[in-house]
Amino acid sequence: MKLITTSAIMLSLLASASSQTNQTGGISGAGVAQAPGSQSIRILRSGSQPSRQVRAGNFTGSVRVDPLFQANAPARASGSLVTFEPGARTAWHTHPLGQILIVTAGLGRVQRWGDPIEDIRQRDVVWIPPGQKHWHGAAPQSSMAHIAISESLDGKSVEWMEKVSDEQYGAPRADGPARPAPPTQSRPSQKAIGDFAPKLAELTDNVLYGDVWERPELSKRDRSLVTVAALIALNRPDQLRSHLVKARENGVKQEELIETITHLAFYAGWPNAVTAVAVAKEVFEKK
Repeated sequence: MKLITTSAIMLSLLASASSQTNQTGGISGAGVAQAPGSQSIRILRSGSQPSRQVRAGNFTGSVRVDPLFQANAPARASGSLVTFEPGARTAWHTHPLGQILIVTAGLGRVQRWGDPIEDIRQRDVVWIPPGQKHWHGAAPQSSMAHIAISESLDGKSVEWMEKVSDEQYGAPRADGPARPAPPTQSRPSQKAIGDFAPKLAELTDNVLYGDVWERPELSKRDRSLVTVAALIALNRPDQLRSHLVKARENGVKQEELIETITHLAFYAGWPNAVTAVAVAKEVFEKK
């Protein structure tokens, strides 16, 4: 009888201790399995999330966004890798809880409303306080990429405003003189035909290169591939020559251009492909 009574008391004490352990966060099988809010570690693999071109209304120039992570409650921070081509920038905007920018490549610009423009470079970290009107983007002659991290308040992380004008973009910087907006003289038409057909050069530069090539729905790399393919199919070697150079500047590899020509031989005709190969060989050998 004493043995039975002692066993009952021991079982009661063990049950009580187990209950207290679970309530105070101690380690137990049931406590770990049922811990509120517990989640497994998640790894978002590089390249698993598709890139997207940004909305033209909130940016100027060509900008690409690669999502990195989204806010998972109770956390409210999200992050993206944003790549700006030369001269590209955001519109004026604010963040209700501020923003952190970590520059990963290139040379860029950032400005708070009322302050001079600041240069930002690789490995710089920029803190933008809550509610501060500002913009950020690439330098006129250099691309720039940064990781942007911001928090949401009531489901909203940004308030977009008006675009940054060319005059604002070219205003004096904190550490130097004014920098002009991306120069038109670098566009090929002014150099090629500007002195002979100035209006045609103006239309080409302002409409084709200044507008169409800057539309964010296609990257400049993709536009180069489309343009090169069309010129091969139409057998336009003179125009193809300059656009092969442009394609390489826009990130298209030599192997990809050769494969494009090879592929088009079956659709645009063998003579067109042979002509294109000769032009490409000439361009690639010059480099």
